[in-house]
Amino acid sequence: MKKIMLDAGHGPATPGKRTPDGSMREFEFNSAVADLAAAMLGAEGITVRLAHEAGRDVPLSERARKANTWGADAFISIHANAYGSGWNDANGIETYIYPQAQKQSEILAGHLQQALVAAGGRKNRGVKRQNFAVVRETRMPAALLECGFMTNKTEAALLKNTRYRRQCARAITFAVVNWYYGRGL
Repeated sequence: MKKIMLDAGHGPATPGKRTPDGSMREFEFNSAVADLAAAMLGAEGITVRLAHEAGRDVPLSERARKANTWGADAFISIHANAYGSGWNDANGIETYIYPQAQKQSEILAGHLQQALVAAGGRKNRGVKRQNFAVVRETRMPAALLECGFMTNKTEAALLKNTRYRRQCARAITFAVVNWYYGRGL
C-alpha cells in the first residue's frame, strides 16, 4: 500500500502567519491545498493521512510522530512563504529537505520542486536544506514546500485563488506519482 502523510504547515491560530493586509492566513492556503492533494492522491490509489487538524495547532513533534507511527512512505509539508512583515518583491517556489536527508528525500523534493514551478509558472528558487523539525524528525523521505510568498502582492493573490491552489495540488500529486514509479513501486 502506498501511504503519504500530508501536512498543512502551521495551524489555524499560528500568530503572524498571514498576508501583510491580514486578508489570508497561511493555514487557509496550506489546508486547502492539502485537502485537494489528498483527494487527488486518493484517486491515484494512494492512501493519505493528514498531520494537521482544523481545530488546533498540532505541535511539530506530534506531526512527525503521526507519520512515523503510521509508517508513511513520505511526508510532505505544505506552506506559503513570507519575507519580513510588509509587502516586498521576494517571490518564487522553494522546497526544503533536512541537511542530512536521505537520497529519496532529495529525489522526492526534486520532483515536487519541478512540478510546482511548471504548474504555477513562478520563479524556481530551488531545493534547499534546512533544519526544520518536520523534515528532521520524520523517518521517511520528507519535504517542506513553499508555494509562493504571502508578502508579495502578486503571489498573495495567487495563494488566495482556487485555481492556483488546484494547480499546486495537481503538481504535488504528479510529483508523488512520478516518485513512486521512479522507485518501481
